[in-house]
Amino acid sequence: MGNYYYFVAQLPAIVFARDSAVKPPISTEYFADLCHRFLSGNELECAEKLSLEAPKESSSTGSAFLDKWYAWDRDLRLALVQFRAAKMKKEIASNAGASVTQDIQQIARTACSYDSPLEAEMYLNAERLKKLDDIAPLDIFCLDAVYAYGLKLKMAERMHKFDESEGMQSYRIIYDQILGESK
Repeated sequence: MGNYYYFVAQLPAIVFARDSAVKPPISTEYFADLCHRFLSGNELECAEKLSLEAPKESSSTGSAFLDKWYAWDRDLRLALVQFRAAKMKKEIASNAGASVTQDIQQIARTACSYDSPLEAEMYLNAERLKKLDDIAPLDIFCLDAVYAYGLKLKMAERMHKFDESEGMQSYRIIYDQILGESK
């Protein structure tokens, strides 16, 4: 516990603003460096593999927090696929998503209802942050709190990269490429 206490005490707070990009207080590289100083073995391996995108196949990480996060993220992504496929009138495997809960389906339904991809992503980010807060451990000086911080840091970095004008420019490039290939 002493190592986690000293480790967590070095981590600056991440404050998320509702309508603006959050500048992460530290970089993921600095966080990784701290992990290498204070963690070892499976703990370090889990910290190095932290991801906002759950592995496709479910497997135990050794952390109840990470297992919950990855299961929720997998279900959310599956629900998003289902709603997007339905919008496009495409068929997907009938047993896919059998375990997806109503609350996750509602999140996916709401995200798919936005006209703007940026607004949908901002909504999904808010829901992801809410879920991280819901499942984060109450003991802020435990290993799972370190993992939760790492995921929030990755989320802050991702959100900081969102820029509407750059997004539109990228969209136009991709759109023009698609039109060029279909001619």
